[in-house]
Amino acid sequence: MVPSSLTLESTPVFMEKVYELADANGLPSKSFKAALLDFSVSRMKDHLSKVAQFIYWQLGLEYGVNAVITNGRVMLFGDESTILSHDLYLLESVEFKLRVKHVVEIVEEAKWQDIDPDMLTSKFISDVIMFVSSSMAMRERSSESARFEVLSARQSAVLLGTEDSIIHIDAVLDPLSPISQKLSSVLRVLGKYVQPSMRIVLNPMNSLVDIPLKNYYRYVVPTMDDFSSIDDTVNGPKAFFANMPLSKTLTMNLDVPEPWLVEPVIAIHDLDNILLENLGDSRTLQAVFELEALVLTGHCSEKDHDPPRGLQLILGTKTTPHLVDTLVMANLGYWQMKVSPGVWYLQLAPGRSSELYLLEEDGDEIKDQRPLSKRITINDLRGKVVHLGVVKKKGKEHENLLVTSDNDSHLEETKKGTRTSWNSNLLKWASGFIGGSDHLKKSQGTSAEHGKGGRHGKTINIFSIASGHLYERFLKIMILSVLKNCDRPVKFWFIKNYLSPQFKDVIPKMAEEYGFEYELVTYKWPTWLHKQKEKQRIIWAYKILFLDVIFPLSLEKVIFVDADQIVRADMGELYDMDIKGRPLAYTPFCDNNKEMDGYRFWRQGFWKEHLRGRPYHISALYVVDLVKFRETAAGDNLRVFYETLSKDPNSLANLDQDLPNYAQHQVPIFSLPQEWLWCESWCGNSTKTKAKTIDLCNNPMTKEPKLQGARRIVPEWVDLDFEARRFTAKILGEEIDEPQEPVTSLGESQNLITDNSSKEDKSEL
Repeated sequence: MVPSSLTLESTPVFMEKVYELADANGLPSKSFKAALLDFSVSRMKDHLSKVAQFIYWQLGLEYGVNAVITNGRVMLFGDESTILSHDLYLLESVEFKLRVKHVVEIVEEAKWQDIDPDMLTSKFISDVIMFVSSSMAMRERSSESARFEVLSARQSAVLLGTEDSIIHIDAVLDPLSPISQKLSSVLRVLGKYVQPSMRIVLNPMNSLVDIPLKNYYRYVVPTMDDFSSIDDTVNGPKAFFANMPLSKTLTMNLDVPEPWLVEPVIAIHDLDNILLENLGDSRTLQAVFELEALVLTGHCSEKDHDPPRGLQLILGTKTTPHLVDTLVMANLGYWQMKVSPGVWYLQLAPGRSSELYLLEEDGDEIKDQRPLSKRITINDLRGKVVHLGVVKKKGKEHENLLVTSDNDSHLEETKKGTRTSWNSNLLKWASGFIGGSDHLKKSQGTSAEHGKGGRHGKTINIFSIASGHLYERFLKIMILSVLKNCDRPVKFWFIKNYLSPQFKDVIPKMAEEYGFEYELVTYKWPTWLHKQKEKQRIIWAYKILFLDVIFPLSLEKVIFVDADQIVRADMGELYDMDIKGRPLAYTPFCDNNKEMDGYRFWRQGFWKEHLRGRPYHISALYVVDLVKFRETAAGDNLRVFYETLSKDPNSLANLDQDLPNYAQHQVPIFSLPQEWLWCESWCGNSTKTKAKTIDLCNNPMTKEPKLQGARRIVPEWVDLDFEARRFTAKILGEEIDEPQEPVTSLGESQNLITDNSSKEDKSEL
């Protein structure tokens, strides 16, 4: 709809132009000459003027506006715009491809049952297509904001503010959903500072099987109230919990942004077992948390290939290039490292990774002369997600980062019997692991000849996890029992996430006093991995899901020992044991306590069918060959099984135990000799004298409290406990009572101690 720029001096001039256009577009000019014998320019102008006025009025446009109409869609152009024939061809092509083509396909397939067949001409079909396309083009587009006018607000809505407010907020909330706990605080802040009119419609679930909320939640949002109006002090955001139940055991935790690693630094009381009625007259608990570090995450990709799982990355500074390291996971090529604000340099680790790969530079240019590093700047508290591209070096395109092992003894088993599918995941590095920086060489500790306190030989690495003061008490006893039964250097690895401030204050002094090394490690739960909601199940998951990435790459082997375990033998014997090329080694459950036969669920139903003769192992003690674990991608395989099973609430009841047992067809397990783990509930007293470790596993029949069972079952436990408590009291400046005598029978000890903090129903804990 563009006014013509041609000034017609006469009818013949206009007609000649029409004939020229007809010839140029392949139309019969003779037909036009016959039709235009009685043509009048003045009448045509009058007619076009009336048509233009009608169209402007119909479309609501100002007179003289340049526009093009195609299939009901109005395209407006500026006064200076010039429309060429090529523009119209392009518009026609785009309209046909995006809209008209699909309409044509639907219309042509339609069955016209009530239409006279004589009416189904090409003109009729064309008109229908035009009408449908026009209707679609003229349809009002939906706005990005939702419309809540249809919702009733008589009994289920909260109305706030006045109708004169510039901003109006409609919110539909399920009052018993976790997201509403956060949104309610955000709405309060908006209501106070923006002062909108607000309608909050409560929309709960029609029926509930269980109470969806099992916590008291405060969402802390920074506001202007944090800043003093009289000086330059900053109070900071706070969360207050009032009118809490006094007799219920509570746990305190923080829900923080994903990139944050936060830990408590001041907490007098046990944050895992809070009983307000025991806090004295004030009944007030305070805790201070600290932002310890940020998490740098990323995704690594190789063009036209799956993510290079097992690729080793190191991160550091220009002067110290290797401070932290990690592996690339198979899922999304995910990796993460712990960082602080500053400038970091990411590069491929020396060894197999840098021999095969190079980092892609901007512009996809590759330099073969030197290893590349990627500069990463952390300049805020939001963390960073890095997309890392790698490419194979020239001549290395057909080499694998992980290659099939030819000398694994368990390959022979798979050929003899059950599942050849094991073979596809039994892989091996073609070269050794990275040497690492001096920092990591020190942390490895696997080749030390001399340790603290006169210890000598190869370092034994032991890994454990504890949460709450009770299990930290057990953990100190376990440490002492290990040290008293071996003369080799020992290094303990603890997951930092759940340790109390008191334990972190005591463990350095304890390491100095008793001559051992320790290191605190952590790993942020990936956002893409299904997360457990209960804290105890999250702790169980940390025992098994991140073994390939939570330790430095230089660490070759580690033994997991439960915190409530007492060691009676030299752990060096277990550390040096040949586990026949398997990545994991567990002890099978005992079967000589016949009273527990009814609780051995693995001997019937699903587990019996799934195991097919393989033993069901207990997870209180196990050996991890980290070299084999990484090179066979065992961590990726376990996470795949976990992601599949964990979404079913009826699966993985004993998460850290069920998962490796379920996956042992693909992640083979070496069965340790039975004497390496004795548990009264499952083993019976006949084999107790041969026990090299004793685990205080729960008894599903008696449900005896942990402390009570420890005094009764393990004679040396009382002395070890007193020694650990005495040392802790000396460091913290506290006083302790003299040790109690060991309890001789369960009946006599029923009223000696009541421990309500140990609540797990898990069979092996």
